[in-house]
Order: sequence, then C-alpha cells, then structure tokens
Amino acid sequence: MTSALERLRPLFYPRGIVITGVSAHPGKFGTAAYHNLLRFGFEGKLFPINRDGAEILGRAVLRSIDEVPQDQADLVLVCTPATVNPEILEACARRGVRAAFVASGGYGEAGEKGRQLEGDLVRLADGLGIVIAGPNGQGLVSTSVSMCAQIVAPFPPPGSISMASQSGNIGSSFMNYGCLFGVGFSKGVSCGNSAQLELADYLEYFGEDPDTTVSLAYLEGVGDGRRFLEVARRHTRRKPLVVVRGGVTERGKRAASSHTGALAADDRIFHGVCRQAGITRCETVEEAYETAATFATQPIPRGRRTLVFTVAGGWGVLTADAAVQAGLDLIPLPEDLRREIDQLVPARWSRGNPVDLAGGETRDTVPRVLDLAAAHPEVDAVIYLGIGIQAAQAQVVKSGSLHPDYGLDRVADFHQRQDHRYALAAVEASQKHRKPVLVATDLTYTDRHYGNPGPRSVIDSGRVPFPSGHRAVRTLTHLVRYAEYRDRQGVAD
Repeated sequence: MTSALERLRPLFYPRGIVITGVSAHPGKFGTAAYHNLLRFGFEGKLFPINRDGAEILGRAVLRSIDEVPQDQADLVLVCTPATVNPEILEACARRGVRAAFVASGGYGEAGEKGRQLEGDLVRLADGLGIVIAGPNGQGLVSTSVSMCAQIVAPFPPPGSISMASQSGNIGSSFMNYGCLFGVGFSKGVSCGNSAQLELADYLEYFGEDPDTTVSLAYLEGVGDGRRFLEVARRHTRRKPLVVVRGGVTERGKRAASSHTGALAADDRIFHGVCRQAGITRCETVEEAYETAATFATQPIPRGRRTLVFTVAGGWGVLTADAAVQAGLDLIPLPEDLRREIDQLVPARWSRGNPVDLAGGETRDTVPRVLDLAAAHPEVDAVIYLGIGIQAAQAQVVKSGSLHPDYGLDRVADFHQRQDHRYALAAVEASQKHRKPVLVATDLTYTDRHYGNPGPRSVIDSGRVPFPSGHRAVRTLTHLVRYAEYRDRQGVAD
C-alpha cells in the first residue's frame, strides 16, 4: 500500500509544475499562480500553458500540455473552467503528471450539477492515478522548494508548521501571522471542497513528514469521522495537532455548507473527539497560530507548575489570576529561589509568585532571574512580562529635541541594548533548562512599527512575543494539556 509520504510527495515536492489558464490578463487565476511561482523562486521547472502561445510575464509559454516534456512535471495547477478540466487531467497524465491542485470553482459548492462534475472529476483522476487537491481552493505552498503555488498571497517564511485549511482565506490568515512573527511554515494547503483528498489525508501526511513538528488545521466539517479520529490519534502520538473549527452555531453551519459544500457535525461530538485524540482545539486564528508557533519553538512542559516573572505589578496580578483560572499551578515561590533573588534586588520586591522586581533590577538582574527560575526543579514553565519598557522610553528620548545631548544618547542606547539582552536571555534559559519561557508584552503590536528591540528581539530569536499575559497563559495551558495527554498515552519524549 502506498504510504502517505509517497502518495502526496508530488503535491509538495514536484520536479516541475504545469500551470493552466495562464493569460496576458494579470488578474486571472492562472497568471497569478504563475507569477507567484516566479516571484518566490520555485526551484523546479515551470510549464505555463496558453493556447495562443503568447509571451506572458516576459517568458514564452506553451500552446498545449502535449508540449510539456515527458516526466518533467509532477504537478498541475488547474485554473480553467470546470467543463474543460477532464481533458486537462487526461493530457497531464500522458505527460507523467501525478498530482493536481484544482483552483477552479463550479463544483460541489455550486449545487447538484457541480456535485456531478466533481464526482466525475474524482473518478477520472482515480483511474489516471492522479491525486487531486481541491477543487475550489486557493493553492498550496512548500517553503523548502520555494513553491508558492497559490492564486493569492502570502508566502510565509520557512519553518516547521504544516497547515491544511478548509478555507483558503483562513489558511492565508495563518500564514500572514507567520509573516508577521517569523515562526514559519513547512507546507500549507487549501483543501477546497476536499473532493478526493480530505483533511485527514493531509494530516496523515504531516504526521509522517520529517519536516513538520506541528500541524495546524481549520475545518468546517469532517467527511469520514472515524478515519479522522484514527489519523488524529496517530498524529498526536508523534507531534501536536492544533485545530480551529468553524460552523459551531446553526448559522455558522449554513455558512459552512455554502462555503465548501461541507456539512458540520455536532460540536459536542467534535469536542469529545478532540479530547479523545489529544487534539489542541483553539477558538480563534490568532490563538491557533500562537499555539502552533509555540509548539514549534518551545519545549513541552513537564507539568503545570508555573512561575510568573514581571517587572511591573499589575501585569503580574492579572496574569496570576488568569493562570489560576486556567488551572495552571501558580506555585508558592520556593524558599531557596526567594533567597537567591533577595541577593539581587532591594527588599521591596514581591517575595512571592508572581516575582515582581518592583523596579529594583540592575544591569544583569533580569537574565539572572530568568535563569534561576527556569533552572529550579519545582518550576515547569515561566511567563516573563514587561519586555520593551526600557526601550519604549529610549524611543521617546531619541525622538525628542533634547537628544543626543545631556547624556541622553548613552542612556537610550543602554536601555535598548538591555531589552535586546532580555529577549536572548529568555531563549537561552528555555533552551538550557528545556522548559518553556513565554515572553509577553503589550508592545508586541502597538510598538512594533517603531522597531522596539524588546518584542523585535523575541521575534528575531525565532519565537512569538505574546500581546498579553492572558494570551501567554492560554497558550501555556494548551501545551500543558498536550503534555498530560502524551503522559496518559505513555508516549516518551
């Protein structure tokens, strides 16, 4: 029996790609896909098809699929009307193509006639030995071969997240967050109507794929629930699976049906499936991306024992409340750790968990406390709050008319260097002691366009800065639950 890795390899690692529907009009789907493949430097060969043979995007095109060299292309992007697509598949099969992404609409989402066309296309593809992604989808990406085979943006940075989405736009949203925060993707696919390849097929592939450390999915319905559960269970024994589900209300179900032709199942049943299979279920796109990105870049916690470390009191109070409400164990500060911190800062610090330095830190205090906290055997995870405060003041100083005189240049530069150091210290402590250290700051969004070196350095270090302590708590809770699921399954690290 063909393995998932072998079956879907032509989709994600094609030697060459045939693109149909390419025209001189830059807004056409085929032209957009051709442009994006050129723009991002696809490493294989490209065979754009236009029956008039015009030069498009400054390059010669082929008039017919029959002109494609034998066995030089594994994948075809089908961007032509549904009525002509059967003959396209037949012509591609003769040239050795083994996979197709069908962007064309007018299939199952369009009513009974479309469903008939869709069924006919699948039966034809099965007979030809071609796997079909779609139809009615936006495309697919594979960053290791610089393949942006999509009719829309974005093309995310490379990484180890792989994504499958039953909505093209939601898939784009996931990848847009990857562009924003830099924790990128290995692969991504818009499932479209899932006429032949279903979400479970992609998840099975990602579960076996050595370039994937965590899978991310958006779904509106599951065709074969039993198979989905089996695939998900196998997947979560190997690596995390993060899912967002649409169509949980009656109105949402109707919208899902008109969107992809999928019918959503009862949400209570789906929630039970997630618990049984160890699926990490999220409610929003940003929650799902932050969770997947953290799975991809941070160690899995050994337990629930959490220490909150803050340089300002209010953030610590709110984050402590959120941690307790989420079921994390906000442990009493271990006495030996308290004594060590006592030697670093004035006596006004909180002397508890949250560890609030109350503004008493000096040059090396924050890196030292991060290391002490992550090293302690009674601490499973650290949430660090407040990075970027010093750099924000430095930005105010540097933007004013008094700078650079009066020693303001020196203090501003010092503050910016410090916040850069703190970001690196958080990563170093996490990697050294193999525990998650989540960094949260309200400057993640509001100050990023100024280049604040606090959140900016967290991003540059390869991790996500959380916009609030609550968001960090939510993500850490997902990591803890997955760790506990693996423990119950007897899965070794």
